Amino acid sequence: MTPVLRSSLYAPLTLLPRVGSFMWRVFTAFLRNRGILLAGGVGYNILLSIVPLFALLVVLLAGVVDEQHLLNVLTIQARHLAPSHAELLLEAVRTLLESREVIGILGFPVLLLFSSFAFRMLEDALAIIFHADDSHPRRSAWVSVLMPYAFMVVLGAGLLALTLLVTLASSLNSLWMAVFDRDLPLAGLSESMLNLFTFAGVFLLFSAIYKVLPVVKIALHRAVVGGFVAALLWEGVRLLLVFYFANISLVNAVYGSLATLIVILLSLEIGAINLLLGAQVIAELEHNARLGLHWHIDPRRKAVTHVD
Repeated sequence: MTPVLRSSLYAPLTLLPRVGSFMWRVFTAFLRNRGILLAGGVGYNILLSIVPLFALLVVLLAGVVDEQHLLNVLTIQARHLAPSHAELLLEAVRTLLESREVIGILGFPVLLLFSSFAFRMLEDALAIIFHADDSHPRRSAWVSVLMPYAFMVVLGAGLLALTLLVTLASSLNSLWMAVFDRDLPLAGLSESMLNLFTFAGVFLLFSAIYKVLPVVKIALHRAVVGGFVAALLWEGVRLLLVFYFANISLVNAVYGSLATLIVILLSLEIGAINLLLGAQVIAELEHNARLGLHWHIDPRRKAVTHVD
């Protein structure tokens, strides 16, 4: 057996234990940082923020794009946030949308305020994960105040781009139907493509959160790694939640009329756990980099040695 072939066969055998050891280190550090408790606070604030945020974006974008296409796109996004009860979130958004005249000029600042709660809680949680203290340079108060709204603008731009894409696909399909009397060959893949775009959007959003929101400076490539890990974790957990609540869960029997609220809050808290776990991955990578250690080496078990 040649050395190159032997190396290619042994590489996975050495990589998998290293990845497993690293992820265990991430999980134990996450528990030491009270990650579950932090995720509960983040999930609760997401629940407070998500309906006014969606409603605000829909009210603002409905004057630019087709409202039905916008709600169709929002349905996909809601399924990623609350896999089993997305329709309840959308119903609340539709109610606010139907009463948009009642919101008025004074209602928009209130919606903006509630929409920012999740970002503010998340900023505090990330400060704990990354152990930001008084020794780190403090961010300008104005930057902290305005940053949640900057993320809202980015979310709105992403939602607008997806809606325009759906509108364009629908128009092309209508034209194709008028000419050839049949749907476009790829028309049936529209929801799958939207799910793929949504996953990419979640990945980019998480990476941007890890890069911009923490007070400490995070390297871009590590923010991307954390964003991919968190997005991949959430996609897997989302599919498990859909299966669990559809086939196994006893939540309706236990909680009765409160079941829907419990399920939504639980889904959002699990999403927050994934988001903070991605941050913990970055924190461990940053810690090893500062010590000059390879990513898979546990600093607590090995004396500090510089990477060759």
